[in-house]
This record gives sequence, C-alpha cells and structure tokens, in this order.
Amino acid sequence: MNDRVNPLLVPAYGDLLLNQQEVPLNALAGLDAQATAALLAAAADIALVIDRQGLISSVAVGNPELGLIGHQRWQGKAWVDIVTAESRSKVTALLEDASHHRTRRWRHINFPASQGSDVPMLYSAVQLGEMGQVVAFGRDMRQLASLQQRLVGAQLSLERDYLRLRHLETRYRLLFDSVAEGVFVVGTASQKVTEANAAARLLCGLDAHESLEGRLMSELVDPSQALALADYLGGVRSTGRGDGITLTLAGTGIQVLLRATLIRHEGGSSYLIQGCPVEGASLALPVDDEARARLAQVVEAIPDAFVVTDVSGKVLSANHAFLELTQEASVEQVHNEPLERWLGRTVVDQSVLLSHLRQSGSIRLFSTTLRGRLGLSAQVEISAASVPGTEPPALGFAIRDVGRRISAEQTGAPALPRSVEQMAELVGRVPLKEIVGETTDLIEQCCIEAALELTRGNRASAAEMLGLSRQSLYVKLRRFGLVGEQDSEN
Repeated sequence: MNDRVNPLLVPAYGDLLLNQQEVPLNALAGLDAQATAALLAAAADIALVIDRQGLISSVAVGNPELGLIGHQRWQGKAWVDIVTAESRSKVTALLEDASHHRTRRWRHINFPASQGSDVPMLYSAVQLGEMGQVVAFGRDMRQLASLQQRLVGAQLSLERDYLRLRHLETRYRLLFDSVAEGVFVVGTASQKVTEANAAARLLCGLDAHESLEGRLMSELVDPSQALALADYLGGVRSTGRGDGITLTLAGTGIQVLLRATLIRHEGGSSYLIQGCPVEGASLALPVDDEARARLAQVVEAIPDAFVVTDVSGKVLSANHAFLELTQEASVEQVHNEPLERWLGRTVVDQSVLLSHLRQSGSIRLFSTTLRGRLGLSAQVEISAASVPGTEPPALGFAIRDVGRRISAEQTGAPALPRSVEQMAELVGRVPLKEIVGETTDLIEQCCIEAALELTRGNRASAAEMLGLSRQSLYVKLRRFGLVGEQDSEN
C-alpha cells in the first residue's frame, strides 16, 4: 500500500480538493465506506458508494432539500433502478468509465421527486482502490434547470411575439394595398411621404414599380395649391382632423378630395391622408387576368380560411380551408348561406362584425368561435375588410384557427387567476354564472395556497388564518386537488 492518498480521489469533486503532495494516507486511515461517503457529502449535495455489482452500499445526502423519493431505502438497490428511464444508460456509462479509469465526465441524471417534476442532478463517478468500489458525486441542478426553462419560455414568447408582429404586418400590408382610396402617410415635421398604397400611386400617375416614399407632399399637388395644402395640414396638426380639401394632383391633373388625420406614435406624429377622385369614381387597379387567376389559386391554397360575402353576410365564395373548418363538402353547400350559420359565439357576433365593417371598413383579430356542421367548434381570429368598389359590394373575411396556439404560460408554473382581460374574453362564450363561479374558485384556491405557504403547510393555522374550520379547509383542499397522497388514502 502506498503512503500517499489515491490520486483518483483528488479531482473527483470540484469543491473537495485534496493535495496529494501534502495529505498523507494515514490522515484518512480507518475510514469505512459510510464515513467516507459522509465526508464527501459535506462537499457534494449527495454521494453514493457503489459496489462492483452496481448496488448502492451507502448513501450520504449533504442537501436535505433535494426532495428525492425514499433515498433512505436506496441501500442495496441498483443505481440504475432508482433513476428515471432516460437516465439509466447514463448511469451505466458512468460506472463503465469509472471501472476502466477513463477521463471523468459529468452527466445529467434525473431522479423521481416526491412532489412536482423530476430532480435533475449532475453526476461524476470515480473508482477507489482495487475492490471495484465506485463513489458517485452529485450536484443539485434544479436552479440551473429552472433558469433553462425560463430561458426557453422567454425564447418561445419572443418567437410568438415575432410571429404575431409578422402576421400583423402582413395583414396591415394586405389591407393597406387593398383599399380602393389612395392613402398617404406623411411625416408632420418633414412633410415627406413615408408610405403610400397602390391606389395612391395610381392617382399620381405612377405604376406599381415606382415609389412615392421620400417625396414632398406639396410636390404631388398643383404648385399653385401647395400653400393651401400647407395651411390645411397646419390646421389638422392643431385640431387632429380636417374636414377635407379639394386639390388637383400635379402628375395626372385629377381633382381629388383629401382628408387628413393626425396620428401620433412613439417618437413623433404623422398625417394619414386619404384621397379619392372628386367625381367619386372607383379607382380600379390594373391587374391582368393572369395575375387574378394566380391570386385566386393562392387564396384557395392558403391554410387559413378565406370567405367573401355580400354586405348582408351571405357567402359568395370560400376557399378549401373554410370548407374544412365548417365540415362542409363543397362550395355549393355554403354558397348564399348566411355566415352566422357557422360563425360566432352568439348571433350578436356577426352583427358586430358587419356594423364595424360598414363604419370603419376593416377589422383585425376579432376573437370568436366557428362551429362545424358535424359539431366541431374552434376558436378563431378574424381579420376582415369591406370592398365597396366591387359590384355588388363585398366583404372579405380571413379566418385563422387559434385553438392550437402555444400557451404563453410557463411550463410547470402554478396556475394563476385570470386577468380582467381574459375574463372579458369569456363573455359571450360562457354564461355569466359560470364565469363568476370560476373566478370565485380561482380566488379561493389562490388564498388557500398562500395561507399554506405562509404557515409552512400547517393546515390548522391556515384554517384559522382563513377563518375556516379545519373540516371546511380539508373539503376545499380535496376539491382543488391540493391534498397529498397520504391525505387521499386517509
């Protein structure tokens, strides 16, 4: 036997550094496996002494808050039998590396927990002496796992926000360019056009590939009327809205009625100017038959439902996705049928949609329910626009199924009471009596959990704090599923 400490023991755990040049072997003489494991557990969260058959001969827990199931009964059991299924191969690899004196690696191993999710541990193992005994050192990784979950949750939330903004921007662009009136967005300070739709470019005599961005608004009207435009916009800047002014466009000589509105945003403000020919003629965009056919094919192929109705809400045409959502077999079955047959939590929804479209011309992200012919019900969001320039006038509805959208709540987090906005979204879908009942249950559960946390699980004190009898508290605990396994058996 050498007179120095085994060098394999020195780097086994980062916080237990024994200098083999200074610590003689007799300093650890007489320590059995139990004492050795207890010594190592002072630096590790948990230490296991394992024999050459892979059975645990000793367990030393340095962190009593790990919450491991029955670790007092691990002695005599195989290490691979007390970990979760996906960690067994890692345990086998750790023991094999230790028995062959390979370079030690830290491996992520999960243990079943008495409450909640599994307990993640980081393990390394080293063989001691020639008897084949292995000491496994474990570090508690719950805080790191929690941080990883929060990071993943934040990443998913950012991705959802990014997709939502992309969808909003896409809808905005589609609606912006589909409006029959010319629309100019002009900076109040620079008086330059920052955005203009296709109808605005057509009014100014430009084709689809030319741009108005960066040009002064005064350059777009007759030079003799530039001062009148400046005075009009100055009044709009003061009052927020103008009645309208008739001007002649410089590029085409068309007389247009301009109506401006002041819109404020972060970092400044802009004018939203709508323009239409004085004679009221509808401005038709030059789209050839091939482009129309291509657009029809795209609308038919997109995964979101799309339906066109007349001003009273009767279906004129619909794509295949709408037929799938409504569980109808063909377009003929939905043609000339009222949209309210499938759409809406109540009959009020369609009237709200139609009245809003008549007033403002468009609506975005209207949340409602779509009902299929065979009983399917789906939560949907609707973006719609009115197209008054067609004959007859039509309404277009883009319907998206949001029932499978990923929840923003963090995985494994306790359920929190609904916010006022979430409760408001239930109006029309759920009777008021059920909303009030659900709210009451959520408040009761939240208060009971808070009382148990404040009293560290003392139910008698919690009942006294809440002004309840112990029997009433037990009834509510069972009702909300807050009782443990032992309580359930009793």
